[in-house]
Formats: sequence, C-alpha cells, structure tokens
Amino acid sequence: MKKKSKRYKNLKESLKKKELKTADQVIKEVKNGSGVKFVESVDLSLKINLKKIKGAENSLRTLIDLPHGNGKKLKVAVLCDENKLNEAKKSGADVVGSEDLLKKISDKNINFDKLICTPSMMAKIGKLGKILGPKGLMPNPKMGTVSDDLVKSVDKVKNKSIEIKNDKDGNLAFSIGRKSFPENKLLENLKSVFQTLKKDKSNIFNGENIKKIYLSSSMGPSFKLNFKDI
Repeated sequence: MKKKSKRYKNLKESLKKKELKTADQVIKEVKNGSGVKFVESVDLSLKINLKKIKGAENSLRTLIDLPHGNGKKLKVAVLCDENKLNEAKKSGADVVGSEDLLKKISDKNINFDKLICTPSMMAKIGKLGKILGPKGLMPNPKMGTVSDDLVKSVDKVKNKSIEIKNDKDGNLAFSIGRKSFPENKLLENLKSVFQTLKKDKSNIFNGENIKKIYLSSSMGPSFKLNFKDI
C-alpha cells in the first residue's frame, strides 16, 4: 500500500478537531485542503448496499446533468448523414463525419471520448458494436448520444452531462467539478447529482441502500456526507 505523505497526514490530523455536518461545510474544507500545485478535481464516491437490492435493479447506469459541468474537456465526435454535416460542424463537435467516420471506426481509428449519432445512422453503427461497446462509446438514446438535435446534444455531452454507473461491488465514483470552482457552483453540482439519483426509477437510491457517501479532492482526504443533508 502506498504511504501517505507528511502533508496529507498533517491535514488529516488537523481535521479531526472539526465537526462537519452540512454539504456546504464539507465543500469548503475540500477546497481548502491538500495544497498541491495543480488544479485538483472534486470527486464524489458512493457505496451501495447491493445485498438489499435484488436482480437487475442493482445495476445503475444513468445520465447526470451538472449545471456547471465538471471541468473535464471531452473530445466529441458526431456521426450523421451527409445532409447534416454542416449542422454537425457548427455544433461544436471536435470530429464530424458520415461514411468516412464509419470507416475510421471500423479500422479502429478512434480519436474521441464520446460519440453522438443521429437516429438514421444507428442501423449502420450497430455493426460496429464489438468495437465501440467495450470502450463505452456505443451511442444510446438514454444517455443522450442518439439525437437529431446535434447542437443541444453536443453542448450537453461536452459541457454539462456525465454518465455514471456502479461497479460489481456497488461503488460509484466520479468528478463533480474542480477545486477552482466557486463553492456555490460545487454545491449546486452536488445537489443536482442527488436530485437526479432520487428520481431514478430503480430501487437503488432510497437512502437506506446507500452505505457511505464521501467527497474529496483528488489529492486530499475524504469527508463523509449524510444522504439526508444533501
């Protein structure tokens, strides 16, 4: 196991004397902590009690809208018919194509983080599922990556939406922003996450099934959050 630095241990020790109860107090400490020379991400981690959830319901995959994004820059590609190429280019996408992009994907020449596809191209891209699926790049209507409204979809995928899913042990971990974000924006992003999860139709997020919630910066200590306080 990797040893913790002296800076980390000193910070952890100083925090033992503080009693943090609310989400805004925790965010303030996360922003003030660690003191490294680069801009850290602010990360949310959840542990779900899968033993209380039966069947396929214990698998969560959903889209979260963060009002202020999480600061991560994604390279987005758009696959569409020839008659929508101009719209795709104006949408802010980094990679745009039709049959030529299909050929690149078929050749495993993939240089993007997310792929948005128009409904008319789904039949063609379905044949490339074995290439895109394992990379998590297969377009999905529920994830906002199959759409005819390219401007709106590209903006959401690049600047606002994040896709989350739990692993086999019930862990969820993702970034909700950067330490450089103002406290109010981090708090709004955090609340948006839980507003979405509470509305999820599965039985995962009813409060009782969440064992632990922690917020931290990428190089700082973790702070426990209470589900009821968010």
